[in-house]
Amino acid sequence: MNETTQLPYFRQAFYCRERRSIPVVRKFARKTLIDWKCEKRADDVLLCVTELATNALRHGVPPGRGFQVHIYLERLESILRVELHDSGDGQVCQSPTHPGAEDEGGRGLLLVEALADKWGVMERNPGKVVWCEFTIG
Repeated sequence: MNETTQLPYFRQAFYCRERRSIPVVRKFARKTLIDWKCEKRADDVLLCVTELATNALRHGVPPGRGFQVHIYLERLESILRVELHDSGDGQVCQSPTHPGAEDEGGRGLLLVEALADKWGVMERNPGKVVWCEFTIG
């Protein structure tokens, strides 16, 4: 029996701990979605990428270090997965808190939770991986 193995598409990029990295991360993700013809949920994916990258910069990446973005497309199951890898020791709460009306921040993971089909956190040494998945089929 001959079975064809369909490997997922995969792209990764490294970014410095700088504010100007955020638009570059979005551009990388947008180009990846266009190249893979996965534009159906592009707005949701790009907002989640922005929120996760911003959180990595603000809470996860120690000074002098950077972070990685990995994007996978599992073609057979039509699942797009975005991962942000950082080397910081900060913890991510799996149940995001709800900020008050006057709070200026604290809504990023609520947006990820609302827009992505799944999301979570994995350990890595050093640091962690915060990921989210989208059904794109």
